[in-house]
Amino acid sequence: MFEKILIANRGEVALRVMRAARELGVKTVAVYSTEDADTYPVRYADEAVCIGPAQATKSYLVISNIIAAAKTTGAQAIHPGYGFLAENADFARACVDNDLVFIGPSADCIEKMGDKSTARDTMKACGVPTVPGSDGIVDTVEEARAFADSVGYPVLIKATAGGGGKGMREVHDPADLEAQYKAARTEAGAAFANDGVYLEKLVLRPRHVEVQVLGDDFGNRVALCERDCSVQRRHQKLIEEAPSPALSEDLRRAMSVAAVKAVRAVDYRSAGTVEFLLAPDGKFYFMEMNTRVQVEHPVTEQITGTDIIKEQIRIAAGEPMSCAERAPFTPFGHAIEFRINAEDPDAGFRPCPGTITRFEAPSGPGVRVEAYVRTGSRISPYYDSLVAKLIVSGQDRAEALARGRRALDEFVIEGIQTTIPFHRRVLENEVFCAGEATTDFIETQMGDLL
Repeated sequence: MFEKILIANRGEVALRVMRAARELGVKTVAVYSTEDADTYPVRYADEAVCIGPAQATKSYLVISNIIAAAKTTGAQAIHPGYGFLAENADFARACVDNDLVFIGPSADCIEKMGDKSTARDTMKACGVPTVPGSDGIVDTVEEARAFADSVGYPVLIKATAGGGGKGMREVHDPADLEAQYKAARTEAGAAFANDGVYLEKLVLRPRHVEVQVLGDDFGNRVALCERDCSVQRRHQKLIEEAPSPALSEDLRRAMSVAAVKAVRAVDYRSAGTVEFLLAPDGKFYFMEMNTRVQVEHPVTEQITGTDIIKEQIRIAAGEPMSCAERAPFTPFGHAIEFRINAEDPDAGFRPCPGTITRFEAPSGPGVRVEAYVRTGSRISPYYDSLVAKLIVSGQDRAEALARGRRALDEFVIEGIQTTIPFHRRVLENEVFCAGEATTDFIETQMGDLL
């Protein structure tokens, strides 16, 4: 096991990794921008190093500064968290080149699965079902039109790099194809410095279901059940739950088998997520693989009894994962995660940075809060708007929903607008409570928010 690791991230995920490391007896190093100097994770870590000014491009995204901080403090490994450099193959290589362990998959694996077009081809080759799509990158409007005409509208234009919904456009009308194609390429180029796009047949009213996977150096490859992440806006998740209320035991088994196939196909070693679209007819299709830990990993931890961050650290240290002997996993109980963001739901989820004047988190049976803020903490305009994650669990979905309502009523955050009122409204919605939400839930059920 490592003696000391550096966490190349900030906020909630940095604190989550530090806590797991402390339980493993591993010392931690925080890195921070000048904007984050007074945040709780910086104080919690055993050591902390300033790596630059507020802008992420001058601090959290500067590989040389992070490597220097690790070398200076004697850290043996670097955990990237999620976001920033978590899926950056150059960063993973830089760690290895400087005799540091990257707590994640290999750089080659990140590249292979990070390019969505390549990942799609890899999955097709190993027998994982994929949505009908173009053969690789589509370089011209004429090629895009030919594909769309061959499979029929609607189609989805997708950036081959990056994520988070950037460079993604739905096209329902042939007259809109050229404009949306150009817009997708422009956005992808600006966001990822790669304007490559490909096309897929658009699956209407799907559910977004993903499978948590782990792989180690000892041949162990496991799927830790699935999560349903269908409640989202602009392809950004807001609520996640596990297990999915839409899956039968047979479908759960089939999806888990497909996810493990994907992991074996790329010799994946670390924690990761294989994401699927579940169509209304019960067929599922590979969407992408995230080669990092996910924001919503706690719901899987709650229903499997597995600490995913600890497993990730163990695997990187060359140890076998401790949960392999319990595979295949059968979920116990139900868990739901609510992302508490500093956003105003009544203004189209507009970001609302500012100072928290009062912060009181709920507690009690089946309630877990992952937060890096306290009363007096400042939510910066420079970074993402995530303030906290509320995870509730129960013996079944009904109990988890009841605990969610109770915990959201107890959760007090003043001084900024948050998504707590939105989550309360979701728990009053009949479609969500019946477990029938699809990816267009907000548009069809809460269109007034948009």
